[in-house]
Order: sequence, then structure tokens, then C-alpha cells
Amino acid sequence: MLDNTLNIAELPEGGMGIKLMWKLADELRYTRTPAHQNCLFIVKSYAQPTLNQSPSSQQDDRVLEQLIDIFNDLKLPKYNKSFNPENSDTPLQKLGLQVNTDISALERVLKWYEQLQDLPIPEHIWMQGQLAVAEGFTNAVRHAHKGLPLETPIKLEVTVFNERLEIKIWDYGQPFDLEARVKEFRQANQKYRSLSEEVHSSFVS
Repeated sequence: MLDNTLNIAELPEGGMGIKLMWKLADELRYTRTPAHQNCLFIVKSYAQPTLNQSPSSQQDDRVLEQLIDIFNDLKLPKYNKSFNPENSDTPLQKLGLQVNTDISALERVLKWYEQLQDLPIPEHIWMQGQLAVAEGFTNAVRHAHKGLPLETPIKLEVTVFNERLEIKIWDYGQPFDLEARVKEFRQANQKYRSLSEEVHSSFVS
């Protein structure tokens, strides 16, 4: 079992929270929906080809692939890998939760996310997903829903696939240009790297 050590005080404020999610995510979007909501969409990918396979089943698959190659050489009907359920994009699990705009609901959100502990997700990916969910929720409470009634709902959804997590968080705040903010982060990082390279070069020379 993974130890849940997150607490509210450790979560960044404002722009630092957005920067954290940008660093955690392989894909990050914040879009306006037809229902006048905003949807924060976070994707965290991971390569885990042995997700649903034991070592013996992996060996069986290698033998099967060799047999398929032989059959193909003999011009026999080809094996269609598209029928393999492991190659499909079917979710392993999908969770949904709705809570009020209350920072104390973070504990409930984290307990909800813990349902994914028994799935074969790499530990560091699980923890990064937990942090992304916690930060996305607290950002909705502190910023998107600032000044809105406590009863204003925040909806969360996590979908687990074979090689990625998809996290969605809906809020009722004002539209926010996340893409522009991420662009600022990229430009700042580029300037920092350039400056670091210049400093390093001056010491080397």
C-alpha cells in the first residue's frame, strides 16, 4: 500500500500550481465546454508492456509470434493482432467523483483516488497522478471558484488505460488561457537553460 502523505499546506499557490501540473503532465489542456464549464485535462503516460502479463505468458506470446511468422511464410491465413484485447484502448478502470467547493474535501478526493492502488500502475506514476489530482482540485477551489458558493460542484474523473492515466476536473470558473501561461513557462525555462549554459561555458573556458 502506498502511503498518502499529501496535505493542503504542501500544495503550491497560484501560478506555481499550474507550473507543477505542466511539469507532471505529458499532455495538459484547459478548455471551455458547451455546458459553460472548464475542463482541466491531464494525461500521464507510462510504458509498461507487462501490465497484464506474467513472465510465463510473455514467453508464450513469443512462441506464438514465432509460430505466426512460420504460418505467414507458408501463406496460411494471417493472425490479426487487432483482436488481441491487450492492444485495445479499453479502460482498465474509470472513477468519478463530485464534491463541493470546499478545501476540506481534499481528504475525500485523495481517498477516492486511492482506489487505484490495486491496479498495476508504476508507483511513481501513481504518486504523480495523485499530486496532479490534488493540485487540480485545490486550484479549482482556490482560484476558479473563488467567490462562488460552497455548493458549487467540482467534478473529477480518472481513467486508467494500459499505458496512461487520464485525469479530468470540471469547474464553473471564468475561462482561463492555460496555453498562454504554459508558453510563458516554456520561454522562462529556455532563458534559464541558455543562461546556465553561458555560465557553465564561462567557467570551462
